[in-house]
Amino acid sequence: MNTAQTIAALVANPESHARFLNTLSFMENSGARKISKFEHKKEVSLIILKHAAEEHRHAYYLKKQISKLVPSGFETYDDSFLINPRSSRFYLDVLDLRVSQYAKKKLGLTGYDVKWAAYLLVTYAIELRADELYPIYQQILTETKSKVQVKSIIVEEEGHLEEMISQLKATWPDWEQHAAVAVQIETELYQDWVSSLVEEVA
Repeated sequence: MNTAQTIAALVANPESHARFLNTLSFMENSGARKISKFEHKKEVSLIILKHAAEEHRHAYYLKKQISKLVPSGFETYDDSFLINPRSSRFYLDVLDLRVSQYAKKKLGLTGYDVKWAAYLLVTYAIELRADELYPIYQQILTETKSKVQVKSIIVEEEGHLEEMISQLKATWPDWEQHAAVAVQIETELYQDWVSSLVEEVA
């Protein structure tokens, strides 16, 4: 079962669709919190503030739409309201950890430079994934005439990816080499996460 088939199966049932929405909301919120964690105490650019604010908005926007599917529930990110909570939490935490290790060992970075490198590389990999996942989700929502929509998120995620590429280019001449490592790590973790979604509909 591929990603589109899995999401279609989740969307077909209001309860599982609500859990999927809440899981996406949780992951967007976790992403926003990680951006804040990577921030320098003083040197915080407008782009970083914008990015964190928009990720928080995505989390809010996704969670708000749950009421279009079910009358109540899913008020929090309690494990019972998420699809495979361990895998969903594991995805971002391990991606952050492994990319940070790469920044230390392969790039020879220390201190805040490790955080900055991890921010750039982790965010790039996640935005690349979002640019793939949300359009698939939106297509299914359109085909099923769902009241849930993610079109505005797609537009903002595309902007985020462009911003990340610009920052990566300004940081490393060979940025694509480093980005490829982050993408490889993310791909492995994403495949594990999708497998957890398949278990939900199996």
